[in-house]
Amino acid sequence: MAVTGLLLVGFLYVHMIGNLKIFFGAETFDHYAHWLRTIGTPLLPQDWYLWIQRAVLTFAVIGHITAAVILARRASKARPVKYSHRPKVQGSYAARTMRWGGVIVLLFIIYHILDLTTGTLNPNGKPGEVYANVAADFAPSRWYVTLFYTLSIVAVGFHLRHGLWSAARTLGQQRPHGEKIARAVALVLSVVLVVGYLSVPFAVLIGLVD
Repeated sequence: MAVTGLLLVGFLYVHMIGNLKIFFGAETFDHYAHWLRTIGTPLLPQDWYLWIQRAVLTFAVIGHITAAVILARRASKARPVKYSHRPKVQGSYAARTMRWGGVIVLLFIIYHILDLTTGTLNPNGKPGEVYANVAADFAPSRWYVTLFYTLSIVAVGFHLRHGLWSAARTLGQQRPHGEKIARAVALVLSVVLVVGYLSVPFAVLIGLVD
């Protein structure tokens, strides 16, 4: 679960950096989107890199969900009889809502693909016009899309914060001092990710990107 999670986190940061190119204008952003389709050429046919990336990410998502189900079942078998009285456990919001957060993230991924990848749910939805598609998607009149996007990205942030700390423990970090560092790093990385992703829809909403 830790390995697949870190793979997905790496993609999220690379994707976020690419998204920020929208602030350099339509030509730069559209050129970047076109460049992604040519990675690996002429060794690979056009678009093959994207399909390889999609296959790897799909494998990682399925692996991550499968690992979560296995761990949940193991936890249930480890304590088949419920506590007659279970004291309140102190824990972060992210830890207590990790599973629900994962479901929200999964639903968001499905919507995001249909919206900005296939263009099925996008009001513009024209291949190659990536800048225009994003601008049309988060237009002020579609505030409900921005709201859903915001809630989903915040859920990703909470999920990421707890997930990075858990991954550090899984991969061998057990020292108290190291745990404090891991928690701080997880928080900073999560905030950076949330701010980076939300900067795009809010820039469109207030007119910085149109």
